[in-house]
Amino acid sequence: MAKGDSTTLNVEPRPAAHSRATRRLRREGRVPGVLYGLGDEPQAFSVDARELRLALAAHGAVLDVAVDGKTASAVLKDSQEHPVRGDILHVDLLRVDLDKPIESPVPLHLSGADEAPGVKEGGILEQVTREVTVEALPNDIPEEIVHDVSHMEMLATELLSAVSVPAGVTIKDDLEETVVATITPPRVEEEPEEIEEETELVGEGEEGAEAEGESGEAPSEEAESEE
Repeated sequence: MAKGDSTTLNVEPRPAAHSRATRRLRREGRVPGVLYGLGDEPQAFSVDARELRLALAAHGAVLDVAVDGKTASAVLKDSQEHPVRGDILHVDLLRVDLDKPIESPVPLHLSGADEAPGVKEGGILEQVTREVTVEALPNDIPEEIVHDVSHMEMLATELLSAVSVPAGVTIKDDLEETVVATITPPRVEEEPEEIEEETELVGEGEEGAEAEGESGEAPSEEAESEE
């Protein structure tokens, strides 16, 4: 799907429900949610779990939410997932004006890591920032931002200011303070000197104890029993 396309999501209105009714919806394979924003009244809805999952997985940030015979452009504002199964338990959808910019989080991915000189020398590449906040028109929000790190040397630090974004997209995070990635030397295992020293100390202690027993300064078990 090309940038600017949207995905239709058919939802059904639902009354404000207590937890028992919400659990019943989920058992039926539906996900409760709320559509709000642009000064309109919040609209509670339920949506087929599979259809929701496919819609959120599709390219493009904008959803055409069809409810009560009307369609509203919206973006995913928040979602709650089951901590174990990963099932979506609830979604918040925000109505948007396609002619006005919005802020949205976007995943940040790195490319070219294997070609980086620092990595070829054995360095460890660590991705510090995995998501950035951008501002753009709803249909211009990128699905992801990919940054090439194939130029990074050993001990290099890449800041967000080095990341390029498509035209019409602005990164809202601090460009000069946010670290994207670093390359550090491999960790060197410490020599077991401390263990050897501790072993020597233990040996000295045992020898000292034996000497003490031979000198008669500490009574033996036999001497104690004779007394």
